[in-house]
Amino acid sequence: MLGKVALEEAFNLPRLHEKTRWWAGLFAVDADKHATEIADVGDIRLQYMDQHGVGYTILSYTAPGVQDIWNPKEAQALAVEVNDHAARAVQAHPDRFGAFATLSMHDPAEAAAELRRCVTEYGFLGALVNDTQRAGPDGDDMIFYDGPAWDVFWQTVTDLDVPFYLHPRNPTGTIHDRLWADRPWLIGPPLSFAHGVSLHLLGMVTNGVFDRHPRLQVVIGHLGEHIPFDLWRINHWFEDVKKPLGLACQKTIREYFHDNIWITTSGHFSTPTLEYCLTELGPDRVLFSIDYPFESFSDACDWWDALPLEDDVKRKIGRDNAKALFKLPAFKDSEA
Repeated sequence: MLGKVALEEAFNLPRLHEKTRWWAGLFAVDADKHATEIADVGDIRLQYMDQHGVGYTILSYTAPGVQDIWNPKEAQALAVEVNDHAARAVQAHPDRFGAFATLSMHDPAEAAAELRRCVTEYGFLGALVNDTQRAGPDGDDMIFYDGPAWDVFWQTVTDLDVPFYLHPRNPTGTIHDRLWADRPWLIGPPLSFAHGVSLHLLGMVTNGVFDRHPRLQVVIGHLGEHIPFDLWRINHWFEDVKKPLGLACQKTIREYFHDNIWITTSGHFSTPTLEYCLTELGPDRVLFSIDYPFESFSDACDWWDALPLEDDVKRKIGRDNAKALFKLPAFKDSEA
């Protein structure tokens, strides 16, 4: 399929190459290759895109990114630097690249202001945040965005009419020590990423974020971070047990997925799993993605192109849903 849109696609600042190479040594088979490719927002990435039929990529700063910086001033300074860097990359190839804003999430008003700057000045397509923000004097605290204090931020997101991508990050601080330190091989895609994002997203549901901001659109990756597979059970307990006990959600979990929540195929290239998600959610809430360079273009795109889906469903998930959600301009093979 030509003209695919990919939207969980990471980059890093070139000046952080050595740090990235060290970090990649913790999870990448070839750390040098990973460090080189994640810093590139030009020739290497465009070559992969052309080779595999990806017409447009939405760039986002790599995890854990700014969410790993617990000093608010340092976090904000890095967010601004990253956004200015991403803007230059997009300006060099505006028909191939867009970008998500990188945000320090220490302060709701500051995060809202930086998002507004990125959308209005640079034309960014939304924001991607790596789960909870580390905070506190030693970085052991976590800031969630599901309380009323964050309404000023969510109101800005909906006023700007852009989506918000809730992306995973590594567990840190006391959470890491208590849950994951003795189970290091479960950190990341095997379990911890889905564990963190699903907690955060369901916290937004149960703490009323979508009720207070009914037009808010939130994207989660990896075919829904395990949540679609528990939809019946979540719905049963919310509707039959928790609501009689006082849970105040105005809609069902299925309605929130229908109205507010999207999932992507990033890093999860399983045909039976996708078919299950389509049965539960339908094709209107699913988006193609790769998760490059943590995953390969070939694994994602060869799988996608060979899927036995109806042509209209494949176009919808592979391109058209993203075109509508992000209001994308014309790009390579956008009408193919």
